Amino acid sequence: MLVTLKEILDLCEASKCAVGSFNTPNLEAIMAVIQAAEEMDVPVIIQHAQGHESIMPLRTIGPVMIEMAKKAKVPVGVHLDHGETLDYIYDALNMGFTSVMYDGSVLPYDMNVANTRMAVAMASRTGASVEAEIGSMGRRETGAAVGDGKDPDKIYTDPAQAQRFVEETGIDALACSFGTTHGVYVREPKLDFCVVEQVRKRAHIPVVMHGGSGVKKEDFQEAISKGVRKVNYYTYMAIAGGETVADRFRMGCIPVEHQGKQYKYCYSLVESSRDTPILYHDIVQWGTGAMKKNCLEAMAVFAMK
Repeated sequence: MLVTLKEILDLCEASKCAVGSFNTPNLEAIMAVIQAAEEMDVPVIIQHAQGHESIMPLRTIGPVMIEMAKKAKVPVGVHLDHGETLDYIYDALNMGFTSVMYDGSVLPYDMNVANTRMAVAMASRTGASVEAEIGSMGRRETGAAVGDGKDPDKIYTDPAQAQRFVEETGIDALACSFGTTHGVYVREPKLDFCVVEQVRKRAHIPVVMHGGSGVKKEDFQEAISKGVRKVNYYTYMAIAGGETVADRFRMGCIPVEHQGKQYKYCYSLVESSRDTPILYHDIVQWGTGAMKKNCLEAMAVFAMK
């Protein structure tokens, strides 16, 4: 069943848990997430990031997300993640997305407020919910390495500024920076749970945790106990699918040095008598199954189980 972000957050607040919000830039990911949610009987959010437009256009995957959410046996929100331009948000709302995130975190504060208020006004016309962000996690949602690959500097959310931002924009949820990073962690994150606690006390709004992949179970659940009600998750789900497919191809790697650089020489070793054709639908099933398993594990953590 298709529902809004606010409706799901109200459920999470009543249960003192968090909803998993999974990026789904392909049909296989949508299937894995919804199947896992139905198996666990928990609400879920499927989302599309503007940064994934080159992987899968919104106009192609958006209608599929909405239709599959309608047919699901559990509450499913369809969310635009990290909408960086108002025209992209407009397209998602007109398509039927039930919530959007305007990400103006890289802009000056006043411009972030002004654009977020426009996003709220647009969303109100369709009954959709709005998430926004202040602070910086050092990487954009694609998780791409920056510079020498070291974890970039983060700007932790100021609770006082968060309160002002919420009051000035009228948003439904706030993404806060408290030590997480998009993509794969290059070192263990140092999370400041006091930021979450103080934002909740001052702004009285559900907190969203971005960069959820790779965080320890106890850290997830500590953040949820302090007031996180939505956890964005993608990278490790995608890795689970990719690694499973690679394993089924029996891939092996040998470290190789060439012209002063380090490489991996990858190969597939298959017994001749067992060398059978691999069909594309086999690859889809392997990847979808692995992503579903990873989603089930993450959802159990977010549900405080």
